[in-house]
Amino acid sequence: MPLWLETTLADLRYAVRGLLRAPVFALTALLAIAVGIGATTAVFSAVDRILFRPLPYANEQRLVSVGMLAPLDTNEFMFAVEYFDLRHDPGPFEEVTAFQAGALECDLSENNPLRMQCLRVESGFLKTLGVPLAAGREFTRQEDIQNGPRLAIISYQLWRSRFAGDPNVVGRTLPIDGAATTVVGVLPADFETPTLARADVLLPLGLNELSERQGRAFRVFGRLKPGVTLAQARLQLEPHFQRALLEAPAPFRKEISLRIRPVRDRQVGESRAASLILLGAVVALLLIACANVSNLLLARVLSRDREIAMRLALGATRTRLIRQTLTESALLGGLGCAAGCVLAFLLLRLAIALAPTALPLLDKANIDGRVLTFAVAASGLASLAFGIAPALRRPASGLLGGWHTAGLRRNWLRQSLIAGQIAVSLTLLAAAGLLLRSLWNLQNLPLGLQADHLITAHFTLGQLRYGKPEDQLAFFNAMEAKLAALPGFEAVAISDSLPPSGGTRSRLLAVIDVEGQPRMPEGTGGLVTWRFVTPAYFQAMGIRLLRGRNFTEQDRLPSAKTVILSESLARRLFPNKDPIGKHVLSGATVIGVTADTKNVNLTRSDPEYYLLRKPLIDATFQNAEPPLGWRSAWIVARTPLNPELALQTLRGAVREADPALPVQMATMRGRLVQLTERPRFNALLLAVFAGIGLFLAAIGFFGVISFLVTQRRREIGVRLALGATPARIFRQMTFETGRWVAAGVMAGLAGAFVCSRWLRSLLFQVEPNDPYALIGAVVLLCLVCICAMAGPVRRASTVDPMETLRQE
Repeated sequence: MPLWLETTLADLRYAVRGLLRAPVFALTALLAIAVGIGATTAVFSAVDRILFRPLPYANEQRLVSVGMLAPLDTNEFMFAVEYFDLRHDPGPFEEVTAFQAGALECDLSENNPLRMQCLRVESGFLKTLGVPLAAGREFTRQEDIQNGPRLAIISYQLWRSRFAGDPNVVGRTLPIDGAATTVVGVLPADFETPTLARADVLLPLGLNELSERQGRAFRVFGRLKPGVTLAQARLQLEPHFQRALLEAPAPFRKEISLRIRPVRDRQVGESRAASLILLGAVVALLLIACANVSNLLLARVLSRDREIAMRLALGATRTRLIRQTLTESALLGGLGCAAGCVLAFLLLRLAIALAPTALPLLDKANIDGRVLTFAVAASGLASLAFGIAPALRRPASGLLGGWHTAGLRRNWLRQSLIAGQIAVSLTLLAAAGLLLRSLWNLQNLPLGLQADHLITAHFTLGQLRYGKPEDQLAFFNAMEAKLAALPGFEAVAISDSLPPSGGTRSRLLAVIDVEGQPRMPEGTGGLVTWRFVTPAYFQAMGIRLLRGRNFTEQDRLPSAKTVILSESLARRLFPNKDPIGKHVLSGATVIGVTADTKNVNLTRSDPEYYLLRKPLIDATFQNAEPPLGWRSAWIVARTPLNPELALQTLRGAVREADPALPVQMATMRGRLVQLTERPRFNALLLAVFAGIGLFLAAIGFFGVISFLVTQRRREIGVRLALGATPARIFRQMTFETGRWVAAGVMAGLAGAFVCSRWLRSLLFQVEPNDPYALIGAVVLLCLVCICAMAGPVRRASTVDPMETLRQE
């Protein structure tokens, strides 16, 4: 056996025996390491797919999203005319491709009907992304035409779940939305769209340059030529952008800009800041754990000072002693890593079960080889971090001449580690406090509606059975009649969209005509939301009617043209005037004004107007129900009944209308909980990390003070024998330990002040330097520190001087 291996094994056996002789020390250190490594590994596995892991595209760094940014959308897009212009002259791109904005619900209407998400993509879409198919081929340019052959590429998950991985699925004909569609390919298992939109089936986009109109919007992606930077690409795309501006009305041009960004930035969006903050929080937690273990090891080394001095006197080399100490640290790190990986797996499963959409791709996170490699590397660095100081420490000279001189030496390193733990803990507590206050504000935000006793049902009519407008209208007419007859409901209504989750129709304020008033001279005026509703909508939703009246059945006559405005829209269209009786939207009479609601998300409210769903199509009125407007709809019902019973009753009514129609049922309170899932996940996770860090810091603080009292027991006994009072000893020990706390608090306040700026994008109605969060964090930290030092300091003041002198 080589000498180095024999020596290493001997050091390892020595470390194992040492840990077995001190089980309390070993378990405490292992717990701290396991918690630090486990939390760090779990968070890394969650954010790895967002920030670091290569995307499933060839040469992903050259793949970008490109388009115009306008008030119509929060993401870049291109109209057909602009896209054709770019396709003819790609400029900085080797290839460009597009798909229709938004996935479409479609049905696999064979033996066991299945509701799917279909995405219309251009031929060459997968080739541009650099995605190889698991089987089959992509669409060709000749097939990607209007009224072309019905072709489909299915997802790997659909292939496995629906067709059991049948290798002969390529070439098979499937009834999608009632039309025979030939499967030409199967996507790879790791495929994801550049927007992370779910796609069970890809269908041809069907572009026709000769007949394509301005109205269709696309998401456009391009692969940059080798060596072309984003700045260069933007410069080369400027002519395209200028030509696109010429197609827009002159008043709107100032509000349109060009955007080009990497696909990863397009996918991550606002989640980048949250991911980095969570990762930074667990790294801080790991540092606290390392400082704690380092303090434990220093205490252990101090208790073995005479042993180490004796070994040095007998000829042991300094290198060998350092190696032994580092071997013990590495053993602790290895065992802590193993326990931490198990803990990380459990934490990750728990996070996915509680909040699967809190972060992008969180449901796909797992503990794989890449994450395990990170855990091993983190534990190795942690072992070095908490083992280096104890390993390099030298016993005092002359230690063999007396046993008690060590009690007079200063412990500045351990005190610095404790102050650092307190500082990091305070920073985490302040950050958690800011996010918790933000979450509180978000959950208690007035929405303009009454969410209690309100249940919802969402469904989309299948294309096969309800492909014609008259079939859709017949279904909703029958549905309204069934809902009106339901017992135990105060009000039941139907709408094509529902606040506060967005998904509404919208138009620019500048294009809304008001009788007797000129249109806006410049600018778009922002977006105006609008939706179709039935007469009981406002009563069911609990939206207050401020002026005028509600819709009635008389307003459903073909000749009636009525509209209800939100308060903010009425103020914009009719400043300092009564809007009731005025005419907008080509002759519609304003009959009422309602309170504003949060209709885009929980934090944003756009001006809004409401139109009445009519039981017949009126082609003479431009705001009548569009032919394809009611395949997707919401039912809202207000009831004093038990929510579960009410949901079952409502589900039964929908099934009576169509037993095969998939429907999603929920209470409004449940929907609001889902909408706050991401901020709740961030706040609670950071609060948990802060709590664990504070607990570890308190344990370390308690350990340091206890060890200091033990070291200074002789000194304290002598001082008491010479006349010092216990109260004076108590005050002095409190003052000395209080200095460490004060130093840590000052450093923590500085850290919190800096780090809180990074939280700005995650806060809602809370300033980064919010005094309540900072004061609360300081008070909590000081209370914990007081509790941690109370016992050891009290023991110091009760030392028996006679017993100490007898021991001497």
